[in-house]
Formats: sequence, C-alpha cells, structure tokens
Amino acid sequence: QAQLVESGGGLVQAGGSLRVSCQASGRTFSWYTMGWFRQAPGKEREFVAAVNRSGGSIVYADSVKGRFTNSRDNAKNTVYLQMNNLKSEDTAVYYCAAGLGFPAKYDYWGQGTQVTVSS
Repeated sequence: QAQLVESGGGLVQAGGSLRVSCQASGRTFSWYTMGWFRQAPGKEREFVAAVNRSGGSIVYADSVKGRFTNSRDNAKNTVYLQMNNLKSEDTAVYYCAAGLGFPAKYDYWGQGTQVTVSS
C-alpha cells in the first residue's frame, strides 16, 4: 500500500515558477503510474499530468501543456511537477496519486498541497 505526501506548494506571482513534489513510501513505487490532479474552490478535481512507471511516457492536460513538466525519480520514490509561467487559474490544491496501468486507475492519493497564484 502506497502512502503519498506532497510538498512544495505556496504563494507565487503570476508568471512565476513553483515545483511541487510527492514522496511515496514503500518499495513498489516504480510499479505505479503517478498522476497529478488539482481542485480549485468550487470546481471539480481535474487531471493535470501523469507519468508512467519508467518515466518514458508523460501526458498533460491541454491547459498546462508547455508550462508544466512532470518527472519522477524512482531511486528517491519521488515525483515532481515543475510549474512555470503560472497563471491565476492554476490556483488550486494539487494532489498526487498512484495507480496501475497507463492510463491508470488511481487507488492512492496524497493529502494535497495548496498552490496560490496572485495576479
């Protein structure tokens, strides 16, 4: 069973950058597709990005393509989301998730980290 802990959220001005991380427990991290989702106040949770087990396949939501970079380090049991050129509409709680397959059915979720972009 995987446990996921996000970190790195915060307050940033529009146009700035932020990197959020997700640390996973257990020795089976490399089995899982790792995804990022976000939920803004009053909105449904939405998909942001996902990276497959090896890191060789990555997909992004159209809204973040070209601005966000998803990566993973299996030796560190960590997945990263580098966010550049942030916009006010990126403000949300960001969650990482783990699941099998690609695309994955996500079975494990972190507690989330707040990202706030001021305009």
